[in-house]
Amino acid sequence: MNGNLQKKTHESINNKLALVMKRGKYTLGYKTVLKTIRSSKGKLILISNNCPPLRKSKIEYYAMLAKIGVHHFNGNNVDLGTSCGKYFRVSCLSVIRMIDLDLTSLALGIDLTTI
Repeated sequence: MNGNLQKKTHESINNKLALVMKRGKYTLGYKTVLKTIRSSKGKLILISNNCPPLRKSKIEYYAMLAKIGVHHFNGNNVDLGTSCGKYFRVSCLSVIRMIDLDLTSLALGIDLTTI
């Protein structure tokens, strides 16, 4: 049952990510993610599971200082690029503006109905 729930969550994140790619504002790549974190423009950071550990820890540290949520994407950089609708690999991505808060709540595991 836990595997089924995890699959649904993964599919929901992919659907919300496609919506952000279509209507929201985002940046792809390590350098631009660091720029958005430093300027506190990012709302959510997604990191693939095969991102190098040094890069991952640096992004997590800067995001912690800027109080930006970080989600570890359950897939490698090829899967993250495919979920974004791109034909190249994406190791990390920063969501700057979203249409709704469903993606951040889903990625961070927060239920908006209780707030």
